[in-house]
Amino acid sequence: MLTITELVHAIDEGTLQDADRRSLLAAATGIAAGAGLLAAAYPFAASLAPSEAARAEGGPVLADISTLATGELRTVAWRGKPVWLMRRSDEMVRALQQANPVLADPQSERSEQPKSCANATRSERPEILVAVGVCTHLGCSPTLRLDDSALNAELHAPGGFFCPCHGSRFDLAGRVVKNVPAPTNLEIPPYQFIGDSQLQIG
Repeated sequence: MLTITELVHAIDEGTLQDADRRSLLAAATGIAAGAGLLAAAYPFAASLAPSEAARAEGGPVLADISTLATGELRTVAWRGKPVWLMRRSDEMVRALQQANPVLADPQSERSEQPKSCANATRSERPEILVAVGVCTHLGCSPTLRLDDSALNAELHAPGGFFCPCHGSRFDLAGRVVKNVPAPTNLEIPPYQFIGDSQLQIG
């Protein structure tokens, strides 16, 4: 069996033997077939991977909460929805843990949330709210109202959410007030904490 250098030299001089020609042709055919197979397989394999849009649409989202200040509301996108992140004060948490007769579903029995969030604050950690910021009536986005005296008096709490489209109101756990257009509490997405500084939504 000739080396590549010897084959090239034999081709140049025209002294390549039949056996060596067969070896050269077999090697060249194998290389071409392998390259063709890879070229054909790549688009197929690439088509099995989810697109960037699909990953953004359904994949988990990491959110940094290390600099989230008390009373601050941040929004991140998950599955095409705005997800709120809010750090609640001790006063806010205490207010949420008190019985409130104005709430339509105070125990969140008819609401969508993970089992770990089936509590008064609707959260895994009382001070951190994670909620889908979409009104359950017609899909508007409520606004945070911390200095709205009428809303605070109604909720017996230092703040809440008000939907400007049709007037639905929610407390700082996303629980809806009675007799408003929104039929249920705000959705709480699946999430988990990753240490003290990050959480993963989805």
